[in-house]
Amino acid sequence: MQLTGDRFAQESAVFGNDLATLPNFPAEIRAPQGTLPGVSSFQIHLADHDILTPGDAPDVLVAMNPAALKVNLSDLKRGGTVIVDTHDFTDRSLAKVGYASNPLEDGSLDDYLVHAVDLTSVTVASVEEFELGRKDSARAKNMFALGLVSWMYGRDTETTAGFLARRFADSPDLRDSNIAALKAGYHFGETTEAFGVQFDIGPAPMEAGTYRSITGNLALAYGIVAAGVTSGLPVFLGSYPITPASDILHELSKHKKFGITTFQAEDEIAGIGAALGAAFGGAIGVTTTSGPGISLKSETIGLGVMLELPLLIIDVQRGGPSTGLPTKTEQADLLQAMFGRNGEAPLPIIAPRSPADCFDTALEAARIAITYRTPVIVLSDGYVANGSEPWLLPEVAELPPIEPRFATHDPDEVFQPYQRDEDTLARPWAIPGVAGLEHRIGGLEKADVSGDISYDPANHDTMVRLRQAKIDRIADDIGPTEVDDPSGDARVLVIGWGSSFGPIGAACKGVRRKGIPVAQAHLRHLNPFPPDLGALLERYDRVLVPEMNLGQLRMLLRARYLVDAVGHNRVRGMPLQVDELMAAIVDVHQPVEEVR
Repeated sequence: MQLTGDRFAQESAVFGNDLATLPNFPAEIRAPQGTLPGVSSFQIHLADHDILTPGDAPDVLVAMNPAALKVNLSDLKRGGTVIVDTHDFTDRSLAKVGYASNPLEDGSLDDYLVHAVDLTSVTVASVEEFELGRKDSARAKNMFALGLVSWMYGRDTETTAGFLARRFADSPDLRDSNIAALKAGYHFGETTEAFGVQFDIGPAPMEAGTYRSITGNLALAYGIVAAGVTSGLPVFLGSYPITPASDILHELSKHKKFGITTFQAEDEIAGIGAALGAAFGGAIGVTTTSGPGISLKSETIGLGVMLELPLLIIDVQRGGPSTGLPTKTEQADLLQAMFGRNGEAPLPIIAPRSPADCFDTALEAARIAITYRTPVIVLSDGYVANGSEPWLLPEVAELPPIEPRFATHDPDEVFQPYQRDEDTLARPWAIPGVAGLEHRIGGLEKADVSGDISYDPANHDTMVRLRQAKIDRIADDIGPTEVDDPSGDARVLVIGWGSSFGPIGAACKGVRRKGIPVAQAHLRHLNPFPPDLGALLERYDRVLVPEMNLGQLRMLLRARYLVDAVGHNRVRGMPLQVDELMAAIVDVHQPVEEVR
């Protein structure tokens, strides 16, 4: 089903629609077939205008078995269309998922437009000429369903046919049978009277340029490649595979021609240790992980803070704690990123707001890490990582330059490894093996300027404050907070971070259509905050902070700015719902109106 959804998204992207996707699948590699926990789904929202989310409630549900119907029916709009493969609606399969009777016969689907079709048998008949056997033939039913839905929405199937031809180039029968099933599904919709309605969704108006559909993980990988190209530095990724971050490792391993080295380590600690060593050697060191891996990497992150070396730490957040919900999304690692190390160990934290934004976020993280000689944590999440949207390919010549500015030896001076730049407070990046730049590194406290080991209390106090001041100084380099307040009359500000951008934006647009003025701000930089954030918060009577956690950003805002922010918090492993957010905004706005 993930392949089916991805291909429909690709077809829609080629057609020119704006789109947003929500893949949702179980953690098990082979989840129990036909069971409720084993359901894999792919939701896509496509439109002829700008959209921000995959939508709260789908208009069409394609259910391949009773389990898929039961899990997803409650999300479908009343009056929506249900396309059901009836093949597995046996007494045994129905009982397995808790149906006391057949929902196709007992009237429980009367509120929907139901198309009950034995997709499996029709698919098997459509590929009979290839003599694959019933089991292998039935596997093509996802392509039949894709062809049917492609006809319903006027999608061209040629891009998918080309994809299948390439994917199964070494297996002609599989190639031809899947293409045949795809075309059979399209013609089934075209010729069957039951499917008498087609939906015409034209291209969305977009800025001129070349677009492609991209996931967050792929955009992060491309951003890392671009950081290496624009800085002129080799890139080293030290990573241990973990859901939902592994795709970044897979993608970067394909790009050796851009100076990318990938190392699949034996564990999380080895991965970040190798990346930090690469940074010491003059490369862009990168490590990718999720929340559990951040816990294991915390000691080496602290070492990176002490050594003051550029290092990218990408945390693709998932449901926790512990193993938690490996394939579900969450925003619950913010406080761990802020404080999850021993001692005073500050570092910058930034978060992408959408799949396409991951590219720019990776570039920004590399710029900060190299300019300020510091580890940087990027907080993505499963929703952003696996979701997709159109991405405008940038002009490579227009990407912002990143200047490494390695230390050089001056024969008239003694090299001081902790002599700081006046503007950034960054120490020199001295590549090992350069005569005259020899210096000591390690986790013990460093003497100011010389970098020698020091146990002096006053020196420790100085170094702690210098490391904090260096991070604080980044705020002067990130620009003001962008605020969307069309009327200028809003007295309620909705502020978020990360993947909550889409639901918050859609909810704000929704309440504005009801005549309620509301402002939206979204933070990419979470440490340090933008320099104008305090003044911005003071401009509004009420501040609402929606998050997929129990209020972590809200806690930071209240502590830093003494603002009486309120939260809208959901921790369900799924993105925030727009309808719920709209209700929360209205609730926050009502007391403001009463004061008026």
